[in-house]
Amino acid sequence: MSAQVRIAFFDIDGTMIDINTKKPTDTMLATLHQLQENGVAIVVATGRAASIVPPFPGISFNSYLTFNGSYCFMSDGTVIFSHPIPTHAVRRVIANATALGRPVSISTAQQVVANGVDADLADFFAIGKVDVPVVDDLDSIVASEPVYQLQVGGNDEEYAALVEGAPEAKVVAWWDRAADVIPSDGSKGRGVLEILAAYGLSPDQAIAFGDGRNDIEMLQTVGWGVAMGNAKQVVKDAADDVCGSVADDGIYHYLRAHDLV
Repeated sequence: MSAQVRIAFFDIDGTMIDINTKKPTDTMLATLHQLQENGVAIVVATGRAASIVPPFPGISFNSYLTFNGSYCFMSDGTVIFSHPIPTHAVRRVIANATALGRPVSISTAQQVVANGVDADLADFFAIGKVDVPVVDDLDSIVASEPVYQLQVGGNDEEYAALVEGAPEAKVVAWWDRAADVIPSDGSKGRGVLEILAAYGLSPDQAIAFGDGRNDIEMLQTVGWGVAMGNAKQVVKDAADDVCGSVADDGIYHYLRAHDLV
């Protein structure tokens, strides 16, 4: 495997960063640096907006897969892939969330804002050490900027109602108390393919690490998908292999064992 790996995709929360400590370890930072030294491109693959990707001191990622694959770009800002949710579907999801009594956050390429906040949404943002920015007129932003993702507090019993009447949107989730809403034909897997095409690489030249259900398509798209030891069983079952927990620097030990660092 090590001889053919040219690019590595990494989820953030629960993968590169322990959600309890909320920062990468020195070992994780050294691992990323060593991969690049060995000629492997490193890519953030996250459900977050680019504006709230946490700092990785001393590390400059080669590319970014954000909004669960709906907005991908090179480190110099060159956009590789842009796939927003249709405006009418965004409005329908917001209306559905309102009917459920749920405030909604929307993510554009420029900003992340919400029409309110509840405990679930606040705690969801707190995982990334970010406050929920509330605005008075969410609809004016929906009307003027492409929306790539919505975030809503809730559980899987609410997901169907959340996207009812909006076939262009679907729910993906990695945490039990909140969900991301993305384009129905979008995924981290699709974003991976777009980035691979931009680099002129094939899936068998790629490895990926993730821990959430929203990582499953990514893990199945690359040549070698690795679930974290702290991942849910459904993620482990979908992966090619399982490494140690994020709390134990599982990525480093896995890459070390496979002669990639």
